[in-house]
Amino acid sequence: MVPITAVPGIVRDSINEWRNTRTGDLLFAHRDTAVLAMVALIGLCVAILLLRAMARRRAGRTQVALPAVLDWGQTSWLSIVRHGALLLLLCGLPFFVLALADPYSALTHQDVSFPGRRIALMIDASSSMMARFPAATLNRNAPNEATFFTTVAAAEAFMRQRIAGKYHDLIGLVEFGDEAYVVTPFTTDYDNILLSLSLVGDWTEFMKFPDQGTTIGLAIEESIELFRAFDFLDAAGNLMLIFSDGQDTQVTIHGRTVTEILSGAVQTRIPVYFVRTSYNKALGGVLPDDIWKPAVEATGGRFYAASDESAIMTAIRDIDRRSSGRVDIKRYSTEQPRFAGYTLIAAGFWTVAALLQLTVPYFRKFP
Repeated sequence: MVPITAVPGIVRDSINEWRNTRTGDLLFAHRDTAVLAMVALIGLCVAILLLRAMARRRAGRTQVALPAVLDWGQTSWLSIVRHGALLLLLCGLPFFVLALADPYSALTHQDVSFPGRRIALMIDASSSMMARFPAATLNRNAPNEATFFTTVAAAEAFMRQRIAGKYHDLIGLVEFGDEAYVVTPFTTDYDNILLSLSLVGDWTEFMKFPDQGTTIGLAIEESIELFRAFDFLDAAGNLMLIFSDGQDTQVTIHGRTVTEILSGAVQTRIPVYFVRTSYNKALGGVLPDDIWKPAVEATGGRFYAASDESAIMTAIRDIDRRSSGRVDIKRYSTEQPRFAGYTLIAAGFWTVAALLQLTVPYFRKFP
């Protein structure tokens, strides 16, 4: 059973799949069945027409004769509209036959486009993230009110907001302190990302994290390398999102300044969004704000000084709104069924036809 709330997502996925599928590349598991069904349907229609013609009675005692009505005007071409229900039924028939033939794709390589982004999600796990950050909703299931658990919950809230929307993002997860580590590379397996977030947000795992300092620049470098490893660096639709308390005054990493580190993001058009989570500290309340705000916004992204839970949620919604776009990806598949899109289109035509026939008297007029 599929929950009714999941129906819009299934419909959207089926339409996207159908749009990205070329009929000429499909194989049909039950081609003969579909052909026989089509022949039988056509034969049934012809037989009904013949029976109606043979059973038609001439004017006589059981019929009433009426004088002819003179045709004073030309027939309007709009009269065809009354056959709209029948036309919709016929339009859906080819899609039904294709679905009945059970189309599937063999081992294929497709270049497909989806609404979404490639998002490198970075979470600060340094010791300064132990500072208190109360959040009644985000910290509802956390072991304590540490800023770290608030940011992990905020990252999860952002992900769930993207999943609930129309997007097909590729998301990678990076955890950082003095060093940066790729927890999960770019993937559309959102359950895997959510599982990684729950593991990262475990109290025991957090206490075992080895690098307790804060070096945001290394996390950015690691994310840029992740884009490069997947050959995404020069592609459109990339985005970096940082959740950190911003307690990093290191303006030089490996001999490069923060501006130089972020210049790679500027050159490759990767906007950086930074949600600085420090409780009760507005913009400027944390010393490095003056370092990171201009550097981040030079990439085309935005710096958010989140001083409470409502500010975090506002930042998440704003980033989600600003992160529309399209990603082009290469997709490989082996014998994937492709009947869903054709079934959906046929059902759509027939549903509209039935509604017209049952609810609008005009479409039930005698021809």
